[in-house]
Amino acid sequence: MKHPIPPVFDKDSRILILGSFPSVRSREAGFFYGHPQNRFWKVAAFVFGEETPKTTEEKKAFLLRNHIAVWDVIASCDIEGSADSSIRNVVPNDLEVILKTADIREIYVNGKTAYRYYQKYTGEMTGRPAVCLPSTSPANAAWTFGKLADAWKIIKDCKDS
Repeated sequence: MKHPIPPVFDKDSRILILGSFPSVRSREAGFFYGHPQNRFWKVAAFVFGEETPKTTEEKKAFLLRNHIAVWDVIASCDIEGSADSSIRNVVPNDLEVILKTADIREIYVNGKTAYRYYQKYTGEMTGRPAVCLPSTSPANAAWTFGKLADAWKIIKDCKDS
């Protein structure tokens, strides 16, 4: 399956957040973190002191206003449904399109799966480390909203520096 969602970024992006590969719900919605139980948008909005964006247009505007670029590590793969554990035959995204355009100061990955694929396929190509944040996926139920928000506050610190 080929990644169906283009990256969101502009020349003012300072933070790059990478997931692994879009879930079925995200692919259906045509935008990142489209599952209604995924806490990405709620956590990010809380961290930046804003209301949670609802529409794709509001989400894009939120990201760009806060100097955040979003994409995924994987450009294409074999996957069953949304199960990260089923991912096979990975082809990584070329992050240079973002890194050559924007002054990315820090790269964050949303969860251990994205981190593992970043380390395996992308870290060496970019020569840049990534910071692993706890996944906002509903499958990561051990992390409460409060714990996630505390861990994700680091992204605001990067934007403000």
